[in-house]
Order: sequence, then structure tokens, then C-alpha cells
Amino acid sequence: MDFRETVRTAITAILGRKLRSALTMLGILIGIAAVMLTVGLGQGAQAEITGRINALGSNLLIVSPGSTTSSSGIRGGVGSATTLTLNDAAMLADRTVAPDVEAVAPVLQSSASVVSADSNWTTMVVGSTPDWTTVRARTITQGRFFTAAENAAQAPVAVIGTTTASNLFGNRSPVGQTIQVKGVTLTVIGELNSAGSSITGDQDDTVVVPIATFTQRISGGSGLSVASIYLSATSQDTLSAAYQESSAALNTAHGTTSDTQDFTVNSQQTLVNTIATTTQTLTALLGSVAAISLLVGGIGVMNIMLVSVTERTREIGLRKALGATPVAIRQQFLTEASMLGLIGGLLGVGLGLLGSVVLTKLLSFQVQPSWPATLVALVVSLLIGVVAGVYPASRAAKLAPIDALRTE
Repeated sequence: MDFRETVRTAITAILGRKLRSALTMLGILIGIAAVMLTVGLGQGAQAEITGRINALGSNLLIVSPGSTTSSSGIRGGVGSATTLTLNDAAMLADRTVAPDVEAVAPVLQSSASVVSADSNWTTMVVGSTPDWTTVRARTITQGRFFTAAENAAQAPVAVIGTTTASNLFGNRSPVGQTIQVKGVTLTVIGELNSAGSSITGDQDDTVVVPIATFTQRISGGSGLSVASIYLSATSQDTLSAAYQESSAALNTAHGTTSDTQDFTVNSQQTLVNTIATTTQTLTALLGSVAAISLLVGGIGVMNIMLVSVTERTREIGLRKALGATPVAIRQQFLTEASMLGLIGGLLGVGLGLLGSVVLTKLLSFQVQPSWPATLVALVVSLLIGVVAGVYPASRAAKLAPIDALRTE
């Protein structure tokens, strides 16, 4: 019996027991689909979180001040001190000091009520420099951003996010309109392009003003201290170098060392790598649990093949009596088991793809099936069919023709 005849016989045997074969393939089908969806959910979640972190800025480093300790010994959290200044930001912007730092934006911010002619809205008011758009990877959808000259002149201008614009002006263009922040009248000169939400909140709910305007007009202060300094490296490859250069420069300026420094420098990439590692670990764990169902499916294939051998004992005896060799009998049952595994695997891939489309519509991120993982799972399903069919096929091949024909 050639291979084509073996395949035809296997298909006939599978179709002859449709319900049993379908139930047998169900375990493998569910296993493949579970592996695809689990890995897809993990990769989709990782991509979504990474995208939201990257939305905070391009190749971002954030310098935060150190902590304070009161006279009673109570220690404040990181950022409670006033150890960073505008002079620090100017120093870091010097390419001779930090050649791998592309842009620097010192930041002061506070929550405030913003009032327009028709409405009011409480949002975050941020004071910074023109480089803010570069370090935060933001663009302007209409109007423009303020200039260095406007910052130096403490100009009463502001750029607002789309959420803030919608709440203050509805469908009208905010450019050219005026708003009041803590009694200070500001002219809106631009609207930021939408950046969506991130791990820190709605990136479109903000008002950005020149930092000199913020310190002199809005906050009423005259100090040089800033809440944080945002740095943008020249590229992803130079992020580590920018980190080292900024830390060394600030240590020199503050007279501190790595052990006594009164500031912290956090890399966006470190956070991305940490989240990626965590997500990959969880995906591998859940994928391993889902893969157990493939083992269950293999046991189901073995069971159905053993039952098939028992039910077809007379058929096996007749084939042997007509000249079928043990190798041909073994090949017949192995082919049947392999086809059960392969068909179940292919149906599982189809179910996994369908599930990915449905889950993407239900969830807030894209489910991304991994084709390498899917291919591995499909090969495993075929191997499970083969392995599960070895014992039943060997048992069928060892049956004596006379004993098989006598079986009722």
C-alpha cells in the first residue's frame, strides 16, 4: 500500500467516525488557540505599554531633585528638595558638557483652574522652554509653540492640549483666544497634537507656558529652582552615554558623588526594559499553562486510536491476511493519528486568528499573534499526533492475522 492509499484510508477512517474524531481534535484545537491568544495578548500588552511610555518623550531622561529631611527627622520623598536649578539645565544644554544630549527642558508645574470667556477647567499648568516639544516628542496641530525670545520676555502666551481646548472652547479653534490662570491673562498661540493617555494620565490635558512666565507671573516666585529637568538623547544608541554625561556634570556642579548625589536620573529605556522583561515572563508562564492543553489533546488522540484499534481488529486481520505487512499497518494508524493532530492544529490556528480579531475589538490594544510561536505550536500538535499514535499503531501491527479474524 503506497502513501497515497495510506492517506486515503486514514481520511476514510476519520470521516467514518466524525463525532469521535471531532472531539479528539478539540483538545489540540483549544491548545493551539490558547497558546496563540496568550502569546498574542502578552505581546500586544507589551507593545501598548511601550508605546505609552514612548509617548512621554523621545529617548527621554528625567532628572529629579533629591529628598529633604525636616528638623524633626522626617524624610520627604524623591523630588521634595529644591536642588535642581535653571543653571543646571543651561549647563546640560551645553554640548561641550554633554555632547550626547540633544535637548534640555526644565519643568515647573502645578494644578490650576483655567478660565476662558465661556467656561473653566482645572488642569496641569506646565512652565518650560521651547525645547519641551523636542524632549516630549510633541507636535503642534495648529498655531505655534512659544519662542526663546517670548520666554526671555516673560510673554503672556500659552499652548494647550486638545482635551483642555475642548473643555474650554468646545469646537472652536483655541488659537487667538485668551485664558486666565491665577488671574493672569494669557493668549493661546497654539494647540498641541493629540498624544493620548499614558501611564501618567491624559497627555492632552495641559497648558504649557514659558517657564519665565510661570515663575514671574503665575507662581509669583523669582527663584531658579525647577521641579525636574527633561533631557533628550541624540539617539536611542546614545541614551546610555547621555545618562552618564548628565550624571557626571551634575555631580561636578553640585559637589557630590554617585553615593551622595542630591538628584536622580531616570532613563525611559530602563522602564521599558523592565516592563518588557516582566511581560515576557508572564507571557511565557501563561503560554506554558496553555500548552498543557496540547498534552491533554495528545492523550485524547492516543485514546481514540486505541479504541480504533480495538474496533477494527477484524479489519486489521483481513488486511494482514491479504498481504499487508506490519510496517504498512503501523504506517496506516500513524498517518491517521498525525492527521488528527494536524487538522486539529490548523483549526486551532484559525480559531486563534479569529479570537485575536475579536479580542482586539473588545480590548483597548492590538492582540498580536506570534507567528513563530504559532508555527512551533502547530509542529508540536503534529508531533503529538505522531507520538500518541505510536503505541496504538505498534499494537495493531503486532496482531496475529488468525487471532484478529477470530475476534467478534
